[in-house]
Amino acid sequence: MRIIAGEKRGTKLYTLEGLNTRPTLDRVKESLFNIIQSEIRDSIFLDIFAGSGAIGLEAVSRGAKKAILCDNNKQAIQIIKKNIEKTRVSRQSRTLSNAI
Repeated sequence: MRIIAGEKRGTKLYTLEGLNTRPTLDRVKESLFNIIQSEIRDSIFLDIFAGSGAIGLEAVSRGAKKAILCDNNKQAIQIIKKNIEKTRVSRQSRTLSNAI
């Protein structure tokens, strides 16, 4: 899995092992961002079921002011934090978890 466009284009992301999350295919991400591209710049992007954080981090790479990445899986939050560190967008990103 990787960032497909923007400032962080080509950055490979960490992913979760197992079947708890399903990664969004690059072609689906590309279609999504083609639809919302005019709304991204300087937006606050909310990714409710973030998994690895790929969608929210893609938004930041494409110019979102901030991404809020939410998941209820503890391992997912750990992976998201690693991906935030790897992409160096900690100032533009925040994680939220209701994991027990």
